[in-house]
Amino acid sequence: MLSEVKTFQKEYMTQFEDLYAYSYEEGTDTERFLALGLLLRRYYGDRWKESVSEYRQDKKRQVYYFSMEYLPGRQLKSNLLNLGLLQTARTAIDGLGLDFDQIVRAEVDPALGNGGLGRLASCFMDSMASTGIAGNGCGIRYRYGLFKQKFVNGHQIELPENWLRNLNVWEVRREGKAVTVRFGGTVELVPNADNDLKPVYHNTQTILAVPYDTPQIGYHNKTVNTLRLFSAEVPYEDETAYQTPQERNAVKQITEVLYPDDSNYEGRLLRLKQEYFLCSAGIQTIVNHFKGLKLEWSEFPEKVAIHINDTHPTLCIPELMRILLDDEGLSWEQAWNIIHKTFSYTNHTILAEAMERWPVDMVERTLPRIMQIIWEINRRHYLIKGALYGQDIAHKTAPVIDGQVQMAHLAILASHSVNGVAKLHTEILENYTLRNFKLISPAKFNNKTNGITLRRWVMLANEPLSNLIDQRIGKEWRSSPKEVSLLKAYQTDKKLLKELLAVKKANKERFAAYVADQMNIEIDPNALFDVQIKRLHAYKRQLLQALHIIDRYWRIKEDPGSIQQPRVFIFGAKAAPSYHYAKEIIKLINALADLVNNDPEVSEFIKVVFVENYGVSLAELIIPSADLSEQISLSGKEASGTSNMKLMANGALTIGTLDGANVEIRDSVGEDNLFLFGLKADEVENLKASHIYHSADYYHNNPRIKRILDTLIDGTIPDIEEEGRDIFDSLVTYNDEYFLLKDFDSFVDAQDQADLAFQDPHEWARKCLLNIAASGNFSSDYTVLRYAKEIWKVDPGLHLFNIQDFS
Repeated sequence: MLSEVKTFQKEYMTQFEDLYAYSYEEGTDTERFLALGLLLRRYYGDRWKESVSEYRQDKKRQVYYFSMEYLPGRQLKSNLLNLGLLQTARTAIDGLGLDFDQIVRAEVDPALGNGGLGRLASCFMDSMASTGIAGNGCGIRYRYGLFKQKFVNGHQIELPENWLRNLNVWEVRREGKAVTVRFGGTVELVPNADNDLKPVYHNTQTILAVPYDTPQIGYHNKTVNTLRLFSAEVPYEDETAYQTPQERNAVKQITEVLYPDDSNYEGRLLRLKQEYFLCSAGIQTIVNHFKGLKLEWSEFPEKVAIHINDTHPTLCIPELMRILLDDEGLSWEQAWNIIHKTFSYTNHTILAEAMERWPVDMVERTLPRIMQIIWEINRRHYLIKGALYGQDIAHKTAPVIDGQVQMAHLAILASHSVNGVAKLHTEILENYTLRNFKLISPAKFNNKTNGITLRRWVMLANEPLSNLIDQRIGKEWRSSPKEVSLLKAYQTDKKLLKELLAVKKANKERFAAYVADQMNIEIDPNALFDVQIKRLHAYKRQLLQALHIIDRYWRIKEDPGSIQQPRVFIFGAKAAPSYHYAKEIIKLINALADLVNNDPEVSEFIKVVFVENYGVSLAELIIPSADLSEQISLSGKEASGTSNMKLMANGALTIGTLDGANVEIRDSVGEDNLFLFGLKADEVENLKASHIYHSADYYHNNPRIKRILDTLIDGTIPDIEEEGRDIFDSLVTYNDEYFLLKDFDSFVDAQDQADLAFQDPHEWARKCLLNIAASGNFSSDYTVLRYAKEIWKVDPGLHLFNIQDFS
């Protein structure tokens, strides 16, 4: 170990001086980080080259995972961990008189994702490499990514997140692999010498798609996969076509921000261009790779598995059809057969109204050839499915309905596999949302419950907990996550439970120090830390928690002895820029924080902390400190959730509805070790279908609820006159779409049970331990192995990864 450290120190000093021409002692933390990252490239460079070469030479079947989002977080510690160099690097850097952790914090979080969808994609990339699966990510290299969130007078303000202001030390620009993407113009079909119709393009706009590759390093093995992100640039040979700054900026805009505001036509058009840009660039890259293998086109599905993560990359389907038909001369039947065997699709939403669709006229103007192909898919669908199942079913499942291209329909019809992301989610898809597709293609549907990588969320985010686990059960769990279940044997070990509480207390103190420094709010680490961190959306019901805080406020004001357990309510969430109602909820929570945090009668028992610009690094700080995990979406609305898994893996107890993966968490950890409340999914559906729910009745007949809702409009909470009235109306006048008032009493009862349980530290710690012990079941390593076996049909390198059972 000592010799490794000395060697690492010498290499680091040389790297720094070669880079900056002065000593590391004179550098900034950013410079020190960049030097460390560049040094690390020497350690994984050969592995990366060998993995790519092996895949090519062995003509391995490779997975190409298309996602509009990736949310990798800081990558320095992750790469060091996976290379087996974390302790070596920490000892070496600290030994030079530097602060390793401070250098780690100098890395900027890549702003490439929003929430669970993007984080899932990054967990999958990590798990594919760690299980030895030949996997590639395809995405967009956003210049600013998702916005940087700031609170001004409690309101969310969106600023550019300039995460590329310094060198991105991990990426490699592959200019020689660039491809061109066409937009607009017109396309006419002209007979050729063989009397086949071939497209001729006129007045199209050509964009250059330049790939930037980032290594995805497997845990303690030799696999290094590739995440390829594309950047839109003006083509070198066609620069004269972009003479004005406006024309050049229009090109750059395509890869500038994640999810541009779609509240107007221009914003929606930009989103459509982004999606096609990703799909065309990625598919062309795959085709170029396959053609280099010198194989027959019939072998394409044997070498390529393309997975669509949600509907955003659905245009991959007509784009590959375009290439096979127009460029390679295959017949429609040959091309469609390849498509069907190659593509698989993950659905991430239960809500039919949330499934993506595009106006036909927009697609025709922007992607004329793609729309021609979609029309032909639509025509053949009616012809074949109409004859088999009748025109009504054919219409309900068609790719084009009422002038709209239905992206989910297109993805389902073309793919050989369609999966949900939690047991309940898949059941709802099959029985309700997509039941007509289940009728015509029952074998396609399957479930793959989401997962998280414990490497990121325990080994890196919570090193003290990881070390404690090592001391009791050894390190086998680090490569075989289900081994963490051995902790169950220690649930009566008082010494371990005391140590577990000490780890939690230290993590809470760490977060409290951050809050004091960054937000000027003092919070008590002895209080119960109650955490709700996820996208701000009405169905996720952050508002329900806000109503609960208002209720506690009044209980304390009227009877200070009624609340015995102090709590810190911790929120982290961004609202989409055009999502007005969600932004009003943010304002409400921030105003509520100002009220309770500055009221001496209340602040002893309640503090509210809403962290700005929530992302992976903040999650790594918050999650290890959490005592209670809020998973309170209306049953039947959350597809899966993954924050529930991250929090339980760090010893937080779930309070939640039986929604998404909460159902499987309940089954895994036992109902006694979490707090359940609220309507079940079938009860929600029955209540909606019967039309007997009248939220105003709860307002008029439940004095507790009336007092809470009146607080929104009577001036008790300062500076929310407009927001309070809108939220009040949504709950009373417009009948409370997500049944907050129906679930409220049950929710408060569960919260009171949590208060009571927290009073017994030994029993609380035992429940925490059992949650940690059950968390291995939710490792994304097992999730991707199920994808590999049952959907992608690729062989993982299990000889590189110690997993005996992933069924």
